Amino acid sequence: MKRNPLSRRTLLRGVGGIAVGLPLLEEMMSAEAFAASGAKIPVRAFNVFFGLGIPAPLQNEGFDGVLEPLKPLSKKLLIMREVDHVRCDQKGINAHFDGSSAAFTAEPPNGEARAGGPSIDQVVRQAHYSKGLPPGMVPTLVGGTFFRRSRVSRYVHSYKADGTVAAAMMEKPKDVFTRVFGNVAVKTGNDFDTDRMKLSVLDSVVDQYRYFTGNNSPLGSTSKSRMADHLDRIREYEQRAYAMTDKIDGAPGMPPDSKVPHGGQADPGGQGIDITLEELTEEWRLMADLYSLAIQMDRVRFGSLTFLAAGERIRLTGDYRYNNEKRYTFDDAKMRNASGDRGCSHEWWHAYNPDKRNEQLRMHAHMKMREIAYFLQRLDGRDALEANGKTILENSLITISTESGDGRHSDVKRELSGVFHAITGANGRFKTGGFANVGAEGLDVYNTILDGMGVKQKIGPGERKQQSVDKILT
Repeated sequence: MKRNPLSRRTLLRGVGGIAVGLPLLEEMMSAEAFAASGAKIPVRAFNVFFGLGIPAPLQNEGFDGVLEPLKPLSKKLLIMREVDHVRCDQKGINAHFDGSSAAFTAEPPNGEARAGGPSIDQVVRQAHYSKGLPPGMVPTLVGGTFFRRSRVSRYVHSYKADGTVAAAMMEKPKDVFTRVFGNVAVKTGNDFDTDRMKLSVLDSVVDQYRYFTGNNSPLGSTSKSRMADHLDRIREYEQRAYAMTDKIDGAPGMPPDSKVPHGGQADPGGQGIDITLEELTEEWRLMADLYSLAIQMDRVRFGSLTFLAAGERIRLTGDYRYNNEKRYTFDDAKMRNASGDRGCSHEWWHAYNPDKRNEQLRMHAHMKMREIAYFLQRLDGRDALEANGKTILENSLITISTESGDGRHSDVKRELSGVFHAITGANGRFKTGGFANVGAEGLDVYNTILDGMGVKQKIGPGERKQQSVDKILT
């Protein structure tokens, strides 16, 4: 039986604005497989931020030190060292704040709730989608797991041309789920309650699902099976996000309610919170799962994701394992022999000494790289393959950065020099496969990235002479 090819953006649509995208199926690839010019891959740009930074000397250890978790992805990343954000220093303003404001904008902050200019993801978005994104897409998705609230650019890393946030921050996994998939209105008495989620969003598209998996489906058996697996995964993530009390037949068991604080409770007067490694990573990994799923389904092409804010203040406890091997036991307050903010992990950065081992800092940084790698790997598996044979990770521009190259506030040149950066290849636009000592200002690095993405607009002062960083270009 002849089957008609499906569009890559085929959606199952339900009530309440629900739009469930499908995975890449054989029937979606067939029309492009014979195209002389090859498959057309959408332009995407995402900023991934982690707090507190990696001291420059530790970056120079390559994959033998704290960057070890990135090694499995090394062929698909370019790690840039010697990137300088000193021009973004603002005297009298917190150095954590200056560095985080510079991430992805290369500009000093413009007040406590604005960046100094646009972030690179939004400049790319405006250049390639000046008339808007395809209908039904989330214009920009901003999410993260973080506990330091003062000053917005500590945790938001996607900004419009005027320096205002490009989208509201989604800090709870269920908010990300609702932002991406929509909501189900459930009648309770005379009113519709959209908060309790008594139904799954998939229940509103069940008739379409039956069509695609039935006898008249345009899909073959392999694609039917893959579609079923895909929707099962959405339902699993939904239950994890909402911890729904009404168990759906055949669905996996639900986890306990999240113990991670949000809002004001997450940053009580800047004194920090006590949190276990399990609590931290459980929340983050669900956030990363949902964000990567939104990208895989082509529901979002631009935005930012944050794992711990600039100047993050947590007192972490718990055993840390990597590759099924116990590496360390976190107990910040006990090891610091202090309470409140003085017992938080960020103090290990302030106490950094290049002549010492700095074991506590090393293990915190290693853990952060493990969690950043977790997100990147979600975009590099079988479910992330695209029509050109590459993964979403390889085809997208993903820029990874942080707030500082050192933890000591006594010297701004040390604080905002050597700031860790990494990028993906963006479908062959940039070099990947190891390290590059660029020795350049962040502003020049970012404008070179924009050049590579075919963007004419530049960020930064208009009168400033731009220097191309050719080391990162293919």
